[in-house]
Amino acid sequence: MKILIIDGQSGRLGAQLIEALAARLPMDQHQLIAIGANSLATSAMLKAGAQQGATGENPVLVACRDADIIAGPIGIVIADALLGEITPSMAAAVGQSAAIRVLLPVNRCATQVAGVPVLTRVQLIEAAVDKIESLCRGETP
Repeated sequence: MKILIIDGQSGRLGAQLIEALAARLPMDQHQLIAIGANSLATSAMLKAGAQQGATGENPVLVACRDADIIAGPIGIVIADALLGEITPSMAAAVGQSAAIRVLLPVNRCATQVAGVPVLTRVQLIEAAVDKIESLCRGETP
């Protein structure tokens, strides 16, 4: 499966997600691709174990076309989120992709997700990895 991780700012959330996925998924069967909204985020995710990486709007547009799973903070589907790093085109590409989206409900950038318990970053990563792992096993969302 092609698993696309999108993050911005420091890339810390994406890097932690990639580290956890790389530890739990057989990497000969799954491809972890990191797309950073900036070069710092891309670098952090590549250091964490992504097999490929790129930076910016066009890589998001291209990679979303054939991804099986897209993961990242909820801001990747909101135009101008992550302090303006997510362009309207990037948010639309993620939202319109046929991929299954696994979004981490990070309550920042003036976006609050109602009805979702407040979890630590570690708990969010664990929940996302559990969900992606079950999707990779073919379980339905």
